[in-house]
Amino acid sequence: MAQSWFPQWQKKSALTENGIIAPDETLPLGQTLVLGLQHAVAMFGATVLMPLLMGLDPNLAILVSGIGTLLFFFITGGRVPSYLGSSAAFVGVVIAVTGFSGQGLNPHLSVALGGVIACGLLYMLIGLVVMKSGTRWIENLMPPVVTGAVVMAIGLNLAPIAVHNVSASAFDSWVAVMTVLCIGLVAVFTRGMVQRLLILVGLILAWALYALLTNVLGLGKPVDFTLLSQAAWFGLPHTTAPTFDLQAIVLIAPVAIILVAENLGHLKAVAGMTGRNLDPYMGRAFAGDGLATMLSGSVGGSGVTTYAENIGVMAVTKVYSTLAFVAAAIIAILAGFSPKFGALIHTIPAPVIGGASIVVFGLIAVAGARIWVQNHVDLGQNSNLIMVATTLVLGAGDFALKIGSFTLGGIGTATFGAIILNALLRRRTAQQQDKPLARQQG
Repeated sequence: MAQSWFPQWQKKSALTENGIIAPDETLPLGQTLVLGLQHAVAMFGATVLMPLLMGLDPNLAILVSGIGTLLFFFITGGRVPSYLGSSAAFVGVVIAVTGFSGQGLNPHLSVALGGVIACGLLYMLIGLVVMKSGTRWIENLMPPVVTGAVVMAIGLNLAPIAVHNVSASAFDSWVAVMTVLCIGLVAVFTRGMVQRLLILVGLILAWALYALLTNVLGLGKPVDFTLLSQAAWFGLPHTTAPTFDLQAIVLIAPVAIILVAENLGHLKAVAGMTGRNLDPYMGRAFAGDGLATMLSGSVGGSGVTTYAENIGVMAVTKVYSTLAFVAAAIIAILAGFSPKFGALIHTIPAPVIGGASIVVFGLIAVAGARIWVQNHVDLGQNSNLIMVATTLVLGAGDFALKIGSFTLGGIGTATFGAIILNALLRRRTAQQQDKPLARQQG
């Protein structure tokens, strides 16, 4: 008998202390909804912050993240536990393409959206190829030394933007420092779910301290609650139609490489925790994430990716049921249809967002180093050392190449440079290693 598209979820009466709930198992409805809420809260921090950094409507980002997660669920046949939220990999390229200043809605967002759609299309096509041929070619084209270098270059490329956004005044700079400290204290001195929500909880603490300093003590621009009081409880979020520009497409589309690496690592991690082989669904996962990114970009949202925050929730709860992510997606969709929720997000002061961006962009850079450590990358090899060194400077220095009337920005040159240098230098290294062996055999 042919395998059905969706599994037959087995019902578990309760979560045992030492047992796990597998992807094809489910808890009672009430517990599933609670777990869904937990997953929704876990993704809120990054899924809200990333759109703010790019000038997107956070309400729309939350809404399309829920719809994209449901789409991912259907395409993977409900067999891959994952939530799709706004990807940090798009922040640098969207800002580069649009010249966004970091305040309010991005007036030039439509140009970037065409690139986001192109990225999703490329990502989906990679998924279709993987469904036919497997993932080995991806691992050869983008080994950990390459993906780590590109991820770190993206984080370093964003560093000047974060610093510039909090340098308008001495007060803004000190608020940014305060925000960094709030997030750091939550990360170090809390435990459990609060620690896993360190960005969200840190933002709330910094926002409260800012309101105390400004609204109460009068030290700076006070928090304005006017829009919050006027906003309706239910309504449609702000949408933007995409436009297609070749330069934006060439700059943004390669982000698919990062999304592939993120998704690949996500599935390997979940497979390790559950003991389930998820490789047969890798191509479907890529295609689903790509389609969700295309859908998001077509209405004004960011590209999406699988969320490490939700891996943390699964590790804590030991619940891997894919139905919990259906519940999380529905909760996100309901929040996305509330202008009141969006207005609340927009009360977060700019220097507080700037301080959070310093942490987030730094975490992106460090994530690249983590890839190297986890995969035991040998930076003692000259091929790896030269490729990494070049990639980091190209990205951090925002090195641009002009090809006629087209300009390839720093993140683009870093990404393509890493892939090309790795292919050339690794082949040379392999040839040098083969020569002594040939002499011995001769």
